[in-house]
Amino acid sequence: MTPDAPVDRARRTTLLVDSALAALFFAAAIFFDGVVFSLTSLDPVVSFFLCAPLAVRRTHPVPSVVAVFVAGLFQLLQGYQSINTASFAVLAALYSVTAFGPRWASRTALGAGLLGATVLAIGLTRDGGLRVAIVVLFIMVPLLLATWAAGMLRGTRSDARAARAERLERLAVEREQELRLAAQAERARIAREMHDIVAHSLTVMVAQADGGRYAAANEPAAATHALETIAETGRAALADMRRLLGVLRDEDADDGSPGAPSTLTPQPASGDLESLVEHVRASGLRVSLVRMGTPRVLPPGVGLTAYRICQEALTNVMKHAGPEPTVTVIVSWAPTSLSLEVSDDGRGAAADAEDTGHGLLGMRERAMMLGGTLTAGPRPGGGFRVRAQLPLPAPGGTP
Repeated sequence: MTPDAPVDRARRTTLLVDSALAALFFAAAIFFDGVVFSLTSLDPVVSFFLCAPLAVRRTHPVPSVVAVFVAGLFQLLQGYQSINTASFAVLAALYSVTAFGPRWASRTALGAGLLGATVLAIGLTRDGGLRVAIVVLFIMVPLLLATWAAGMLRGTRSDARAARAERLERLAVEREQELRLAAQAERARIAREMHDIVAHSLTVMVAQADGGRYAAANEPAAATHALETIAETGRAALADMRRLLGVLRDEDADDGSPGAPSTLTPQPASGDLESLVEHVRASGLRVSLVRMGTPRVLPPGVGLTAYRICQEALTNVMKHAGPEPTVTVIVSWAPTSLSLEVSDDGRGAAADAEDTGHGLLGMRERAMMLGGTLTAGPRPGGGFRVRAQLPLPAPGGTP
């Protein structure tokens, strides 16, 4: 079925209904005029041309009102004696063009109707006297104005319904776009989390594997320790990935499975930086943690962002700083900000040329998402530094 099929079906139904009503109106007019008035041979013909255009009064309102008014003008020129029941088709045509046609056509039709009533009154003045003409005007003019007002009310309601339907459709489109953007943002967040977990864990495992290979011949204990560290890092990475992917499995929320959201552990935060540093230190990297200021409760997301930035910076140190670098992690608490600095004394100046991934970009995006800043670059005298500053609410304020 084509998209226009319902519209075509509705137009055909409207045409059939209006055609039936026009035929009934014509039959009633002929019957009533035949009983009350004595019909001439021309009256049925004029009545037909007055009633027939009403069959398209809604599908083609402008041609319909033009045809009815032309037939009414012809009838009016025959004299007031020719006015009959079918003349009420003029009112039906005026209502239809006002309700379903353009505004200029409705105003033109109203003016033509008032002009026709005036011409009829002038004709009655000659034949029936001024009193009859005034009575006819007092009847015809309010009747035309009331018909036009009813058509305007119907048209206004139709326009309001169409505007409401368009607004609902636009809201549905906007909601779909918002959902799509939210899904894209969630995919980007999950991609960053997966990158942080996998990149950090694999870097530690590769470093331990290299060290264990060199120590296997001379120091079996060091090789055993390296293998244990690789195993622990791998298990921790798998657990983190299961927790992350478990968030996407809503169907497991109530089944008690290990991956269900009800069994997930909390996301890492700034308080876990010490365990992160210990884990990296266990892999053989010389790293120290310095805390400055008074720690306090962080708004949602800030602690996770600080943890992930530190994790990514340490991962980059292990990948790019060269052999045996010394790393310092400084966490500084201020009244309105949290500063995090990771610096090393290795060959970090070449990191930009070697790192073709999205590590630095991901860290910068995390900081900017919270309204913070992140700078990364070589240190004076050698090495590399990553410095992030995340805004915090004033002490005592709401996060």
